Amino acid sequence: MSMTAARSITGVLTKPLVGPSILSADFASLGDECQAVVDAGADLLHLDVMDGHFVPNLTMGPALCSSLRQRLPETLLDVHLMVTNPLGCVEPFAAAGADHITFHIEAEDDPETVINAIHSAGMTAGIAINPPTEWTAIEPYLGSVELALVMSVNPGFSGQSFIQEVLMKTAALRERLSDDQRLQMDGGVNLETADACREAGCDLLVAASAIFGTTDYGPVISSLRGS
Repeated sequence: MSMTAARSITGVLTKPLVGPSILSADFASLGDECQAVVDAGADLLHLDVMDGHFVPNLTMGPALCSSLRQRLPETLLDVHLMVTNPLGCVEPFAAAGADHITFHIEAEDDPETVINAIHSAGMTAGIAINPPTEWTAIEPYLGSVELALVMSVNPGFSGQSFIQEVLMKTAALRERLSDDQRLQMDGGVNLETADACREAGCDLLVAASAIFGTTDYGPVISSLRGS
């Protein structure tokens, strides 16, 4: 599925983007909660896909993505693959209506092959690193992707504490990205850590419990954005 301009993750920004991670939403009321955060100003929805192998948790698949696409046809769906075999997930999520896929450099598949497959499926591509991984591991691929993702927790579960040391990676990566490439931070992002993320060059903040753990999404989203 090709993207509309309104659902593209690229482009020069005048303000940081905020993407609620639906991992912390109430899955019994998922459609309503996702609609509510979009109405409250969220720029996109972040789908954390875990296979129970690359990380210990097991979460969502293409069927859930398809349901969200039907419920929110104009909302950018940002799929974060925390899986051992990202290549096998590309076509199913493209068919389910995903706009963007980020996968991990630590996964088993060849990065260039995965990036090419994502682009061939009509989506933008991102590459992610876990906290122990040096930013230089993804440097060879920065020219081929639209987004770099720095994990500020060890992936697998929401609600973990932010690892401050990763901010050095984001600052280094920002220097090597163009103005229309996104630099995303995911994990432990909340009202206490968002300022440091933005100052280190992040222009797309993913927050889970910081948003879905509140009853009034709008002010939290605005504060995360720095407005």
